[in-house]
Amino acid sequence: MKPADSNDNGLARLKAETLIESLDWLREFHGKTVVIKFGGNAMVDEALQQSFAEDMAYLRFVGIRPVVVHGGGPQITAKLAEMGIETEFKAGLRVTSKESIQVIRDVLRESIGAGLAARIALAGAEAKVLSGEDQALFLAEKTKVETADGQVDLGLVGEVRSVNPRAVLDLINSGKIPVISSVAPDVSGQLLNVNADLAAASLAVALGAEKLIVLTDVPGLYSDWPDRNSLISEITNNELRELIPNLESGMVPKMSACLEAVDGGVPKAHIIDGRDPHSILLEIFTESGVGTQVSK
Repeated sequence: MKPADSNDNGLARLKAETLIESLDWLREFHGKTVVIKFGGNAMVDEALQQSFAEDMAYLRFVGIRPVVVHGGGPQITAKLAEMGIETEFKAGLRVTSKESIQVIRDVLRESIGAGLAARIALAGAEAKVLSGEDQALFLAEKTKVETADGQVDLGLVGEVRSVNPRAVLDLINSGKIPVISSVAPDVSGQLLNVNADLAAASLAVALGAEKLIVLTDVPGLYSDWPDRNSLISEITNNELRELIPNLESGMVPKMSACLEAVDGGVPKAHIIDGRDPHSILLEIFTESGVGTQVSK
């Protein structure tokens, strides 16, 4: 017989306390839809991919309905380079040509989406790959970016203008986890590269989601970057609206996505650090949470 170890008992008690702490959140979110934008280092680090897949399976089996939307900037750049296609950025955004849009579509769906769905399946939950072109999920419109020097044409780049969530609802109602890549056709059928953060926000609104979570590579939103003491834990949508024009360019689409979601009726949106394993579970199931929360 193995003697009792006080350290083992202490760890067991800590685990039990953590489970009990999650009970209120399990009650609150049971049966609710949560949209997660998967991005940042979590997309290229295998250990973080694995912990993300485990988080998705866990959410599914405790009765929460996760929906994943992803981009894939680093992988797209690498594939384009491999094919000898030059990558160009204007105003910090990728210029998308007719030559590159099909590569982008295939990398997002066949490489990133399929790989993530496979990991979720290995973690024990069934996942299904979709893109914005499937069953008219997204309809996009080509856009140009306004800069101090005038409009910048990014080529085949657009924003989601309408969402038909039926394909996603069918999957989550059957117990599957949708894994959705961020390309979408316009009214003529031309495929466009759309921002995954904003696509996730549009989908969260259309689904009536309880929460939007955006994974990134920083702990949250800072009011005075790079002062790390200025991390904001909670902010209202109106406060965020005033802050967005002064944010670093990389945070603008992420915080704009949170703003769009909350303005559209999603109760809460969060920016969290995807570099921390299981940060999604910490956000949903602990009192303190992590990252920055946006609400009305």
